[in-house]
Amino acid sequence: MARSKSSGRWLQEHFSDPWVARAQAEGYRSRASFKLLEINEKDRLFRRGMTVLDLGAAPGGWSQVAARELGSSGRIVASDILAMDPIADVTFIQGDFREDEVFEAILDALGGRKVDLVMSDMAPNMSGNRGVDQPRSMYLVELALHMANQVLAPDGRFLAKVFQGEGIEAFRKDLQQSFQRVVTRKPAASRPRSPEVYVLGSGPKMV
Repeated sequence: MARSKSSGRWLQEHFSDPWVARAQAEGYRSRASFKLLEINEKDRLFRRGMTVLDLGAAPGGWSQVAARELGSSGRIVASDILAMDPIADVTFIQGDFREDEVFEAILDALGGRKVDLVMSDMAPNMSGNRGVDQPRSMYLVELALHMANQVLAPDGRFLAKVFQGEGIEAFRKDLQQSFQRVVTRKPAASRPRSPEVYVLGSGPKMV
């Protein structure tokens, strides 16, 4: 099957991307690692001994960052419907966290601990049709927020990728109802033309 112009452009951009080359050089699984590293530098997400839940974790770029920051001092649980190669100090649960069995497996892996940081870099498989992709992406981030509202500690934080477009203002209102403070970040490793931004909510109101 012939590639579309958009997919060919994406491949060319991907392989010429300095962040992709840097990820390969530094042993990270994806360029997304550098987005999290930059946000951490600004917002100090990680501290020794904390508990982290990484939703939509595959291929593992964000879990790698968390593991390098925490090592064996904390607890990191990652989940995705896709398989993910093992990472030291990360417990991986494969499956859809909307399903009771997977949700319970995540809770078991957390060992009864409340979560200090729920992070989600989830995105749907993009079709290229914004009218289809945007609702799918908003649905995923709403699911992540719902999970965060169930498991976060009183001083916990929620970091998630969102795509600017239809539904984002309603989601911001949901965030403001859920957290005392909400900020938006656009890391340098995020492609300038991408509508993605990252929202960080601190101080859950629903705990």
